[in-house]
Formats: sequence, C-alpha cells, structure tokens
Amino acid sequence: MFGLGKKRSKFGKYLDKHSITQKEVAKESGVSKSTISRLCDPDESEPTLGVAKKIVKALKRYDGHVDYKDFWDM
Repeated sequence: MFGLGKKRSKFGKYLDKHSITQKEVAKESGVSKSTISRLCDPDESEPTLGVAKKIVKALKRYDGHVDYKDFWDM
C-alpha cells in the first residue's frame, strides 16, 4: 500500500515511512486531498505557510517532533 515505486518528496517519503495515508492527513488537517497529493510529488512547489502549519499540526498527533523544515525550505 505504501511506497509503490513513485518518486516522492520528503513529505511523501515521511508519510510512507510512518504508514500515514494522504487521506488521513487531509482529514486531520482540513487541507484538500489533491493538495496533499500534490505535495507528495517531488516536482511540485511548496505549500503556503498556512497550509504547511495545518499539515504539521495534524502530523504532530503522530510524531511530536515533526517540523515543517523537515519537508520544505521556507
């Protein structure tokens, strides 16, 4: 189910490594599934600061030490 051979961004690799689905992150963060999917693609741009904060807040429920700098250069 995870890591199906697609190229992934740091964010996508993190989700795969921790067995977190994009759907779970979208639901917890309030960010659309398409935005989460786009951010898992290494060729796409970075999220806005507001979106990044929502995602990181949702991920802190799984890992309290996660920070947006782990995924994006903002």
